[in-house]
Amino acid sequence: MKALLIILGSIVLIFGVVQILSMRSQNNIETYPFTVVKTYDQFEVRQYEASLFTTVKLNTQGYEESSGRGFSILAGYIFGNNDRNEKIAMTSPVAMSLEDSVTMMFMVPSALSKETLPTPGQSGIEFMEEPAKTVAAIRFKGWANDDKIKKYREELTASLEAEGIAHTNRFYYLGYNPPYEVINRKNEIIVELKSEETAP
Repeated sequence: MKALLIILGSIVLIFGVVQILSMRSQNNIETYPFTVVKTYDQFEVRQYEASLFTTVKLNTQGYEESSGRGFSILAGYIFGNNDRNEKIAMTSPVAMSLEDSVTMMFMVPSALSKETLPTPGQSGIEFMEEPAKTVAAIRFKGWANDDKIKKYREELTASLEAEGIAHTNRFYYLGYNPPYEVINRKNEIIVELKSEETAP
């Protein structure tokens, strides 16, 4: 019994250390830059800066079917599957378009450009310039799945309609945590707005 308690205590300790180190490492990761334009009860309006993304378009639909495959392809590229075997810093969040066909997106660190990036070792990976844009964002906690994404997408849509704010119907899921991080998980659904004007 004593040995079992020691084993369980060690597992809890290791788990706690991993979670603390993971949360600390998040503080050093470059994030998709934005400023908050206006805060509402259920969502906020943001202005994102123009940024470069590494992307891969998948022939799958939905978060659960697409996220693992898309993440592994792009992670392989930044971890060295390229013509220079070069590692590229991870950024946050990981973005995924919520359309009929899913596109997974990693933001490229701001110190790099299309000209300085290594060539991907796998076909299908492309670099895409995302222009500056105004979006509405709603946040939810825990682990993402298709049902949660649908729920919060619908909540965001209803909230925008209630405020009289028009959107483009271009929705994205944003995930901020690595798979092994259990505590304080953060997810967001964003949608591009048709105008920078917001309802009073």
